[in-house]
Amino acid sequence: MKDEIILRFIDVSKIYSGNWVALSNITFEVRQGEFLFLIGPSGAGKTTLLKTIYLAEFPDTGKLWFLGFSSDNITEKDIPYIRRRIGIVFQDFKLLEYKTAYENIEIPLIVRGVRRKERRERTMAILCELGLVEKACLFPHQLSGGEKQRVAIGRALANSPVLLLADEPTGNLDPVTSEEIMDILVKINRRGTAVIMATHNMNIVEERGGRKLVLEKGRIVADIKG
Repeated sequence: MKDEIILRFIDVSKIYSGNWVALSNITFEVRQGEFLFLIGPSGAGKTTLLKTIYLAEFPDTGKLWFLGFSSDNITEKDIPYIRRRIGIVFQDFKLLEYKTAYENIEIPLIVRGVRRKERRERTMAILCELGLVEKACLFPHQLSGGEKQRVAIGRALANSPVLLLADEPTGNLDPVTSEEIMDILVKINRRGTAVIMATHNMNIVEERGGRKLVLEKGRIVADIKG
């Protein structure tokens, strides 16, 4: 269902050593197919919040709920399944330099044990959709910044995620390329994938509209509906 809640934070706090409060009593929900901008200054808690969603971090207090799984009773066996339902795109791409564009996109499918024929069909479909077919055999150092980010998005899409997390995906890109990446993310969202995008680029936020979750010193200070 389009309006089904897929993600819920309930009074989530995360405190690091030295009593640094990265997240403080965070409560919000994300619905299927929603596009949410996560905004705020450096150190506001945006990256920590994203890490909590894909279980690189766990709440110290409060609870995270995702697709029926709750952070207070998730087992180690659950984590790989949960992460397969989440695609992640980073500012610095995090591509494997010794793998081609094709191989970088294919990796999640190999990890999941998908058969070779199905892997090839899925990987080629993604390359085609992202305009990367001619770049399939190139390595990351042979690609432009925009092409690297498209490969990173393709890798994130390999397992057909319910939720796509993008942490400053346009941060290292020029304005024109940033717009191209945003067009891709919006297209993905319109197909039904929820997107949470952390960004400092207020021009993009203002141009695109959509819901905005504003963080400051680890707290939500505004939840602005688009």
